[in-house]
Amino acid sequence: MAVSGFQVLTLTDAAAERVRDIVAASAEPAQGIRIGIKNGGCAGMEYTVDLVKEPNPADDAVEVDGGKVFVDPAATLFLLGTEMDYEVTKLRSGFVFNNPNQTSACGCGESVELTPADPSALERAGA
Repeated sequence: MAVSGFQVLTLTDAAAERVRDIVAASAEPAQGIRIGIKNGGCAGMEYTVDLVKEPNPADDAVEVDGGKVFVDPAATLFLLGTEMDYEVTKLRSGFVFNNPNQTSACGCGESVELTPADPSALERAGA
């Protein structure tokens, strides 16, 4: 569900490169990864990342330099405006979601509290 041409999420070059690596290393043919959310964790919600063998026609798709990410339709309002990055630090590596809909996160960084975006506010803002 694209709202007035607004892209659900954006990918950094690092995230697109990691998506390409995941797809290339898959034992089975894959077309990209799917980002979603689920209830869980101490803050209430967690991001999900799954390999996509067959895209769902209802998914929004974002592609950067061959790195293809599908967005679960149930997560669209929670992910609107999110930048997906990939970072490697001394202690961990993984996808990072810079999400304007995030209202808080737990101390471990694995669980977040999200508020759905208001599509009418985006339209009023000219998005």
